[in-house]
Amino acid sequence: MQREIEVICGEVNISDLSAFLGKINTIASDNRVTIQGLNADLLAGEKHLHFAVGKALRAVASGKNVAKDPGVEIMRYAAGERQIERSFSIGLHEGENNAVFVLLGKIDGLLIALAELRKLIEEKPCSELLAYSSSKRKGILSLFGITDEEIKASGEEHIPELVIERVALANFVK
Repeated sequence: MQREIEVICGEVNISDLSAFLGKINTIASDNRVTIQGLNADLLAGEKHLHFAVGKALRAVASGKNVAKDPGVEIMRYAAGERQIERSFSIGLHEGENNAVFVLLGKIDGLLIALAELRKLIEEKPCSELLAYSSSKRKGILSLFGITDEEIKASGEEHIPELVIERVALANFVK
C-alpha cells in the first residue's frame, strides 16, 4: 500500500504543550502515521510548505536526512535550518496557534488520524492560514534572517521567494 501525504490546518489553543504533543504522538502511533505540527504564522505560503515537505521526503528517501524522524525533517526544512534544535522555532507553542499538520502514512491510518485531529482543532482552510500576509512579516523576517537590504533589492512582494531560497539552502548554511 502506498504512503500518502495529507495536510490539515486550523486554530488550536494549547495550554500545555507537552500534553498536546503527547496527544498528537498517541494519534500518530495508534494509526502508524507521522504527524508534524507547524506554526502556520511562520510559513510564507502553500508553496513554502510544499517545497519543504518535498525536500524533506526526498532527503529521507535518499538517506540524506539529518533527522531520524520524517516529521522533524519536515520541520527542519520548513525552518530552513540544518540544525534540528534550531528548527523547533517553527513548531507549535503554548497559547493560540494557527497550525498546520502534515501527516504521512497509509491512507487508512491517515483518515483515522485526520478525524482525531479534527477533534483537537478548529479546522480552517489551509489556503487562508498558509497565505503570506503582512501580519506574518515580522516573524518570518526574524526566523529566516531576511534583511532590509534583501527586501530593497528584490521587493516586498518577493519575501515568500526569499524564504523558499532559505529552505533550498538548508543543507548548506550552518
